[in-house]
Amino acid sequence: MKLQCASCGLRLDSLHFKQEGLMNPKLTSICDICLTRNLDAENYENPVVESISQVMLYSFVGKKNNGQIKPDSLKHYLVDNTNRRQYESFIQDYDGNEVALQQISRREFNLAIIKSEDNEIDYVPENNVDFAVNMKKLGIEVDFSLNEVDFVDRERIRHKYNYRCQYCGRRGTSVDHKDPVSLSHDNSFDNLILSCSECNKIKSNMPYQLFVKLNDQLTIVNKKLVKYEDALANLKEEFQAAKRDLAGKVHLKGIVNDPELNAIRKQNKKLQDAIDSLQSDYGALRNERKTYFDIGWKLEKERENSEII
Repeated sequence: MKLQCASCGLRLDSLHFKQEGLMNPKLTSICDICLTRNLDAENYENPVVESISQVMLYSFVGKKNNGQIKPDSLKHYLVDNTNRRQYESFIQDYDGNEVALQQISRREFNLAIIKSEDNEIDYVPENNVDFAVNMKKLGIEVDFSLNEVDFVDRERIRHKYNYRCQYCGRRGTSVDHKDPVSLSHDNSFDNLILSCSECNKIKSNMPYQLFVKLNDQLTIVNKKLVKYEDALANLKEEFQAAKRDLAGKVHLKGIVNDPELNAIRKQNKKLQDAIDSLQSDYGALRNERKTYFDIGWKLEKERENSEII
């Protein structure tokens, strides 16, 4: 759930407004970034957060609303409307980046945001640049190079598994960390396995045991993926051979328009259409498989957290 801060105007994840209380959690009228400014939440109305607090039986820390709602056009926020989307996107990137969260405290991050908002740092995070670049330009140093597997070990892993993804069975060259390196910092040989780039990307920071558990339910699907890959590779090779054959015949005949050549072109067109159709089916199955993993991981996270805010 996203909530809007009554001070800066940013729409942020509810974690930026939630605090632990003696009995029940508390929701504040302003975000944790504005609280880092030493602003007092009691001075700010936030009817939406107040209503949510009442429904959730949370304590509300803020100025009680008197029933009058001030139009947004009359509100003055710390962050100009033209820059809000950029800050919101950047803060969301930080919230979801395990490596950054491990190395940079939320307070340190908030202070950098404040300096940017106050123009003490002459830079506003940009949406079209890499997260690491935005962090560096805000003066926040994060070491994203946790993957320190050298070339020799990568080749050993590839040869050990015969260039086959150990998750789906397709051809693979990506050396994957069973326990995500962003969490384990473990680059040992025992923590390495071979995968295709697709499985590596899907797994990402997912716990190894969970990924294997979900993948074990897809044995038949994975076998179909291998069949698709092999069939497409063979058909594409056949198509390239047919194109070369056509080019050779054109060269020998010395003409372009010829009944035999036109018949070959039509046959090649049919073969290309078949390849395109098979490629489309293959892509659809890959997308469905990715969705299955995405939902499985999301549900696992929800299972571990009973709170909705």
